[in-house]
Amino acid sequence: MPSYRWFLSLALAAAYIAPWPAHAATADASACMNSAGADCLRSFTPPGAGGALHFYSSLDPDAPATAGPTRALIAMHGHSRDANKTFEAALRTLRNADALGDTLVIAPLFQVAADKAVAGRCNTVGVPVAQPGDLLWTCGSWLEGARSASGNRVGSFAVMDALVADIARRWPSLRTITVAGFSAGGQFVQRYIAFTQHDGKPAMRYVVADPSTWLYFDPVRPQFSADGASVTGFSTPDTAACPQMNRWKYGTDDLPTWLGRTAAQARQQYVQADISYLEGALDSNDAKGTAYRVLDKSCAALAQGSFRMQRGLAYAEYDRKLLAPGKRREVVVVPGCAHDVACVFPSEAARAALVGPPR
Repeated sequence: MPSYRWFLSLALAAAYIAPWPAHAATADASACMNSAGADCLRSFTPPGAGGALHFYSSLDPDAPATAGPTRALIAMHGHSRDANKTFEAALRTLRNADALGDTLVIAPLFQVAADKAVAGRCNTVGVPVAQPGDLLWTCGSWLEGARSASGNRVGSFAVMDALVADIARRWPSLRTITVAGFSAGGQFVQRYIAFTQHDGKPAMRYVVADPSTWLYFDPVRPQFSADGASVTGFSTPDTAACPQMNRWKYGTDDLPTWLGRTAAQARQQYVQADISYLEGALDSNDAKGTAYRVLDKSCAALAQGSFRMQRGLAYAEYDRKLLAPGKRREVVVVPGCAHDVACVFPSEAARAALVGPPR
């Protein structure tokens, strides 16, 4: 049976996309290149989704411009859904690289129910609560491509596909779109890479930064040295003690049908993608600033390493040796940063990954 994502893609291709909501005419057009103000928050309804997604945008698509942006940076928030903080970190990244003038910055917000019992577990001050008609997920479902709890049960990966397609349509000057995620946003991006249905135009780049866990495409997991500082090899653990180790979202067993890819297809797509990895150098223990409280400590997660940096370094080693040795993807360790998007993204070390090579 054709997947729901196929129908969404078909609807998107044929649909008339209504203008994004207008904002006050008095708003300073440059304000959204500096901070995540209320005038920067926009709404988008993917065709067939039955609900809206909100996001911060540095540019107004309806404002006249002499030249459009040539690249876009879509920055995905973390577990606390701090889209405002992530948006501002992305703006600083581009400003530090003197690249904000020709780059569109977008920061999506995956909403959860406004009920305090739900939103209180993954909320950030300054981020608006959900409104009637919004697409809703739970605190942890959006990051693994799950279907919305509202609207027409559309998957979060399909919603991102629709947003990417809409951005490309509105700004035909775009040559590259980079989707970068930090923390839970890194989990989202790392899995989205394997299941996106994007047609490849404009060219796509991906940055995975400080995720709690990773999607492995093989049953192997890293073996560490006695001090945990280095990977000594890979082996296949006995899953009897941890049956979920190779199940989605940690592996490719029991993939949800709505993702629209087999395990083999997902692996091949990931292997071919343009991917960079970032890790905060201090995100390697349970100290203050590492958000250890929300670190996944399940047996499936611990099989990947004890802390985020160790897990990231191990996955990069797996990528280079077993998954895509021809790509030689490297992980950039950002000095002086723990688990903080405002430290990692604007850093000089992360610049090449997030902005791309100089033009």
